Amino acid sequence: MTITGHKHFFVKHLLEWNRQQNTRQMPWKGEKDPYKIWLSEIILQQTRVDQGLEYYNRFIATFPDVHQLAAAPETTVFKLWEGLGYYTRCKNIIATAKFISQQLNGQFPDQYEAILQLKGIGPYTAAAIASFAFNLPHAVVDGNVFRVLARYFGIATATDSLQGKQQFTLLANELLDKQQPGIYNQALMDFGAVICKPQLPLCATCVLKNKCVAYTDDQVNQLPVKEKKLKKTTRWFYYLVVEYKNKLYVRKRGAKDIWENLYEFILIEDDKPVQLEKIAGLQKVKEIFKSVSFEVTQISPVYKQPLTHQTIQGQFVKIIIEKKLAFDDYKLFTAEEINTLPFPKFITAYLKDKNVSLNLF
Repeated sequence: MTITGHKHFFVKHLLEWNRQQNTRQMPWKGEKDPYKIWLSEIILQQTRVDQGLEYYNRFIATFPDVHQLAAAPETTVFKLWEGLGYYTRCKNIIATAKFISQQLNGQFPDQYEAILQLKGIGPYTAAAIASFAFNLPHAVVDGNVFRVLARYFGIATATDSLQGKQQFTLLANELLDKQQPGIYNQALMDFGAVICKPQLPLCATCVLKNKCVAYTDDQVNQLPVKEKKLKKTTRWFYYLVVEYKNKLYVRKRGAKDIWENLYEFILIEDDKPVQLEKIAGLQKVKEIFKSVSFEVTQISPVYKQPLTHQTIQGQFVKIIIEKKLAFDDYKLFTAEEINTLPFPKFITAYLKDKNVSLNLF
């Protein structure tokens, strides 16, 4: 079979599978509203569908259109995002919503290049919005697409290399059904999600197996190829949950680090584990409390949160004081106020722990 015939077979059988066998259901499938498509695509970045679904439904229910999202207090939006991680996505959603609402009168751009200019939107998301909402001929290239194309065509170029991204994007656009790009893009992503899965793909029932190079050459588990291996560092976060007159000290985290715009208790960070039983003698603790006496009422077990490039480990120390601390960045909040603030998952896991004894909660 020629290369052209190979590609024709791929497109024909993929679309037949989509019409006859694809039963994958998601609330945004077939959606034409670019606002809803945009939210679903941003939420699903770095997020499993089953987890992202509840967040998508909450966002649409709370902010039915871009004007309401743009007008909402940022803390409210971040609180709704709480637990999804990769909070830069939320920051970009807020910026883009304000731009569309205020500068574009609520009208989402209907051209690929204009969509691509929006904050937080890259080629993949722009192609998804352009093809799904406006039926424009732009191929979506995500992890599912990389995997299907690498296996079917037997491509060993690393998908995370510049050459690989260019090669797969070019091939994806050559294969794209220009008459129905939205349907084709969704079919290809669904196929990668339910048939050509990363682990234990359903090769035995795959409609493409007869022409699939990876299946024929027994290379399914070797493709796709990635060249970069992440090196993770470990950071130790020790949070002092300090209570003064039924209020707790909390601050908003700053820029240029994880969890930007989220809130946290008094933080002591270290590059190695700390013996909290000797907490009163730690230099950083002495600097915080100075002449203020304090009582440690509880030390939590070790909590852990793996992130993409680092792992956060640490503990929480419940402390009661009778005299106010001198702080510029940490402020005192009531329990009611704290419940409205967005915290990173590392902290919410502690707050939700049934063994935590916080007088305020």
